[in-house]
Amino acid sequence: MDYDLVVIGAGPTGLFAAYYAGFRGLSMAVVDSLPEPGGQVTAMYPEKMIYDVGGFPAVRGRDLVQGLVDQAAPWKPDYLLGRKAEKLESVDGGLELTLDGGDVLRAGAVLITAGIGEFTPRPLPAGDGWLGRGMVHFVPTLAAHAGQHVVVVGGGDSAFDWCLALHPVAASVTLVHRRAKFRAAESIVRQVRELGVRLVTDAEVARFVEAPDGSLAAVDVTVKGGADEQLRADAVVAALGFTADLGPIESWGLEIDHRAIAVDSTMATARPRVYAAGDVAAYPGKVKLIATGFGEAATAVNNIAVALNPEAHLFPGHSSNVE
Repeated sequence: MDYDLVVIGAGPTGLFAAYYAGFRGLSMAVVDSLPEPGGQVTAMYPEKMIYDVGGFPAVRGRDLVQGLVDQAAPWKPDYLLGRKAEKLESVDGGLELTLDGGDVLRAGAVLITAGIGEFTPRPLPAGDGWLGRGMVHFVPTLAAHAGQHVVVVGGGDSAFDWCLALHPVAASVTLVHRRAKFRAAESIVRQVRELGVRLVTDAEVARFVEAPDGSLAAVDVTVKGGADEQLRADAVVAALGFTADLGPIESWGLEIDHRAIAVDSTMATARPRVYAAGDVAAYPGKVKLIATGFGEAATAVNNIAVALNPEAHLFPGHSSNVE
């Protein structure tokens, strides 16, 4: 499998890079360890509204991802999803990327748009064995919880975001947090309070209670300095954060600091023909936004086009000029 460019990471930045590579006439493949395009947006907050993408006063996460997939579609990128990039080697002036399973992709250049890398949700000890049986870490669709009694566990922005999102569709939403103080922004905490969502603080979920049919019926909650109680629960959203790891990328001879890859103004890394964009790329003054990733993807792809063909123009003109 030979390509001009292999993009590692199918989040918003990687998807926009696929579009832009097609616009530049490059053949490309997009590799991601997740089974669907969209990266963190699809996996963690597909139903959340995003407010800082130019041209959209507000756009739902899944709709943004679908728009990016549709934008790249005319250029027919090859999506290799549910596949991990394991090894990167320089061969005959190009690169060979080995995937789990042994498949090898040959590319003129590689663009890493891996976001925060592979992320693993922090576990809820009491929920051991309940994942997929009543407990989730992320909410793929709000409709799945319509009419349910939902307990959200956590005190960060994600926990409160899920409370806001689920409140209009669920029968009830209760938040349980082990401290009295929340990590979430005060503005979103205030919104949740104003909706009347019950906040149970200084408390922990101690046990999941099983119904006769094997489904989740309730959770037992221990309260510091107060009476323990049982909360009705058809579903539990364990929003306790996650750990992230760049995995094999860290062994590819790149300059890495705090899970980010150092790049120059062309988005080039310390390794020839390897570039990075989006949250995984680092340089002084970097601001981690989806909008920033879009610009970095375009910068990277334009410089890659010149690296692959020195006679190419760095700036190809505006896409609106192309019929």
